[in-house]
Amino acid sequence: MSHFKIHDIESAPEASKPLLDKSLKAFGMVPNLHGVLAEAPGLLQAYQQLHELFANSSFDAEELTVVWQTINVEHGCTYCVPAHTGIAHGMKVDPALTEALRNRDAMPTAKLQVLHDTTLSVVRNRGHLSEEEMTAFFAAGYGQRQLLEIVLGLSQKVISNYTNHLAKTPVDKVFEKFAW
Repeated sequence: MSHFKIHDIESAPEASKPLLDKSLKAFGMVPNLHGVLAEAPGLLQAYQQLHELFANSSFDAEELTVVWQTINVEHGCTYCVPAHTGIAHGMKVDPALTEALRNRDAMPTAKLQVLHDTTLSVVRNRGHLSEEEMTAFFAAGYGQRQLLEIVLGLSQKVISNYTNHLAKTPVDKVFEKFAW
């Protein structure tokens, strides 16, 4: 059982109210994660900014999904895996890719496999990659920018995954059908 409050716009600290309003306008609802993050306005603001920055990175929808879900699955986040499954569907990502990520199966292309493997290694090894891993990443067509953008995506996911672990955030109704 969680001891964390899931704020709505009325119950949130003053500094979080405009941030939750932004969430409402963006998603048509206040996601439970945002309601939990609202307790610490700076954390909610950081999460929103990181999300926007990562979503507007050089990665396409499939690559964003690979980075997000690789991290979500590795962290065992039972809130974010379903949420990002729904988000991926909304971004028109092939459901087969999402299922492969959720089930830790092989990626559909060699390039996405390298992105998955590199992201996983960054998470597991706290940013330490071997020369072989770096060479494979660059040989797949990615560059230094994309490697650093994995760190950006990881920063966003640490906020959400760790918060969800602490708060035991319930999955939003809209994403319950994607439970993991």
